[in-house]
Amino acid sequence: MEKTFVELKLFQVKPDKLEQFEAVIERVSAEQMKCDGCVSVKYFKRFYTIDGVELGEPPRELTKIVKCVKYYSWWEFDTRENYGRAIKTFFEKYNRELQRLLTAPFDINSGYSM
Repeated sequence: MEKTFVELKLFQVKPDKLEQFEAVIERVSAEQMKCDGCVSVKYFKRFYTIDGVELGEPPRELTKIVKCVKYYSWWEFDTRENYGRAIKTFFEKYNRELQRLLTAPFDINSGYSM
């Protein structure tokens, strides 16, 4: 399997901004897929937890929002250089708009897939 360069972002979204965030992300993800070297873009909203669940049982659904709602993105590239160019564009176009919807700046982790 060929290794790809991957970025994982954590977004902590304000509870009253969920619809706005999801609308922005729908638009953003379509643009992200158009970046040179982009292999895939995926987003998910944290709905479930395994805390307090017996092993082998399905995760339990989260029932209340404490401080924020967590969303994660997985952005995958063929090379680190293509990722570098794409993340520059991402910050220039979307950072300010996204930050207004978050409780804290988003967290970015990146590296090569295994």
